[in-house]
Amino acid sequence: MISINLNKKLAVYFLNIFLALIVNIAFAEDKTMQKITYYSIDLTEVSIGEFKKFTNTTNYITKAEKRGWGYVYSLGWVKKKGWNWKKPYGIRGELNEPAVHINFDEAQMFCNWKNKRLPSEEEWVYAAYTESRKKTSSNFQYGKTYEYPVGNTVDGVNCLGDCNFNNYMNYTKLLSRGNGHSKVGFTKKGINGLYDMGANVWEWANIENKNIKATKGGSWWYGKEQMHLKHQARKDRDMSAVYIGFRCVKNLN
Repeated sequence: MISINLNKKLAVYFLNIFLALIVNIAFAEDKTMQKITYYSIDLTEVSIGEFKKFTNTTNYITKAEKRGWGYVYSLGWVKKKGWNWKKPYGIRGELNEPAVHINFDEAQMFCNWKNKRLPSEEEWVYAAYTESRKKTSSNFQYGKTYEYPVGNTVDGVNCLGDCNFNNYMNYTKLLSRGNGHSKVGFTKKGINGLYDMGANVWEWANIENKNIKATKGGSWWYGKEQMHLKHQARKDRDMSAVYIGFRCVKNLN
């Protein structure tokens, strides 16, 4: 009788431990995301390596791949044969480069596959310009809104001319303007501990318009003006180009 009771107590004990582990795993902090308010956001832009996992699992082929070319702007939109998310500039990209040549719906499909979604424009802007961390080792002040995603100056991000940045991939010889993007997470850490919110590549954000969507943050093709808090850009949701990428958000409730 004593043995039976002991076994029951041990069974309950180990069951409680197991359930606690399951709860901890379910609610474990995702180190690849930063909590903002009711949502968290990816620390970096989605990389080629991440997008490759998606396509390998789903067998999805992007529109840029199907049509056989990607867009770059050079005195008008130019079609570049063989440019796509695998080969951003016509040559195979490294796994930690940002995934570009992705249109809005393809970006949304990836985020949904990760049980996430694209941010709204308001969510993107708040995460990029307003510090939401109460405790941080950075110089950003809790609750303060800044002009740029790295503060009130633009040093250390990958933009054209204004930003004192040299850690780009250097695709200069393949371009008529600029040097191309940098690897994800290689620019200066900005507000909320996020990387690449200023420049590097434009990022898709959702607005209440069926055919037109927002792109945020500027890119390596532009100077600091496109990174500014008040700057707005709009593009057709089916647009994909060498300097448009994305990141995802996830509701915390």
